[in-house]
Amino acid sequence: MLGQIKVVNDPIELVPLLVIFNNTTYKTIFDSLSANWMTKTELAEKNNEKDVEECLLILRKGSLVDEQWRMPTPGKKPEKEYRATYTRFRSNIQCSFADLADILYISTSNDEELRNTAQQLEEELSHSSGSIGDLARKLGVSQTYIRSISKRIPHLDVKGQGLVRIEER
Repeated sequence: MLGQIKVVNDPIELVPLLVIFNNTTYKTIFDSLSANWMTKTELAEKNNEKDVEECLLILRKGSLVDEQWRMPTPGKKPEKEYRATYTRFRSNIQCSFADLADILYISTSNDEELRNTAQQLEEELSHSSGSIGDLARKLGVSQTYIRSISKRIPHLDVKGQGLVRIEER
């Protein structure tokens, strides 16, 4: 399989990749999707169902997975199946070391401070308009930090200059 090349020009796009490849379960799911089209049910046979859901959300946000409907056997419902979109990677990014440090920290860390910031972000989002600039000021972090953490949290994403909740498709 020759595949497509994932071209990354925005350093924030590294977050979903680093999250996927820094977690052995997510990496296993990604490897399975690189080899075949698979449904959630098939993936859940070998992995925890919650991990499959979260991994697919992160892969979708990073535009790293294709999806299509699988034709069912007669009398059964159609089911979505997934496959990894890319087999190669190319990057041309430029950012400050401070932004790079935020991106790497958020992508690879599991410490309590990150959990607290994520929880504060979600609380602020429920009370405000979702402007990335406003959220960054309220939490005392950079806009890159807010954008990066939104790529890590499966149910949040960036739309323009705002942060939004995304629903399961």
